[in-house]
Amino acid sequence: MIKTENLQKHFRTEEVETRALRGVNIEVSEGEFVAIMGPSGCGKSTLLNVLGLLDNPTSGTYHLQGTDVSALSEDDRTRLRRGIIGFVFQSFNLIDELNVRENIELPLLYMGVPAAERAPRIEEAMERMGISHRARHYPHQLSGGQQQRVAIARAVVTRPQIILADEPTGNLDSANGREVMGLLRQLNEGGTTVVMVTHSMRDASYATRTINLFDGEVVDKLESL
Repeated sequence: MIKTENLQKHFRTEEVETRALRGVNIEVSEGEFVAIMGPSGCGKSTLLNVLGLLDNPTSGTYHLQGTDVSALSEDDRTRLRRGIIGFVFQSFNLIDELNVRENIELPLLYMGVPAAERAPRIEEAMERMGISHRARHYPHQLSGGQQQRVAIARAVVTRPQIILADEPTGNLDSANGREVMGLLRQLNEGGTTVVMVTHSMRDASYATRTINLFDGEVVDKLESL
């Protein structure tokens, strides 16, 4: 499903060039739950952004479902991203002016899903995340755990094949963090591929496999985080 070969990502600021990814080779099969681990600044989030088609690599190849995404136009990349990838971020990324239902509906609006089809899919996503009773509440009226449940509902409402999660428990206490990780595991057990960036050994224990990243490179073992 996911395969990268010699993936490189460089950032240049004035005269300084930072090599965030240095020849990353990874493969993720359909139905896996993979945790990408490493210390802050090792390139985890950069890699996730490339895998999620939010950023382009400087060089190397990235195949998603057998398609070389570097050969796609920006419009085709956007359609592919919206069609098969759902995102869960540490900061929730909810829109304050929209209630729970409206936040969850957003990706369906971007995809042009008809209203008659949107309604049952929103209801299904809210029910799966246990937030149906919060449908008319706004983000500021929710706890951190509830906000992340809304974010996950927004990610799954498109029925994606892949969930990409960037430090999904980073802003949560231990109890809410465990609940969110349990939800991600349930989605994976239901057939959704999950790729999660984390520096937490606890969160990584929910995954079926771990990829270690250090200084932009895949390594066999991390000495410490």
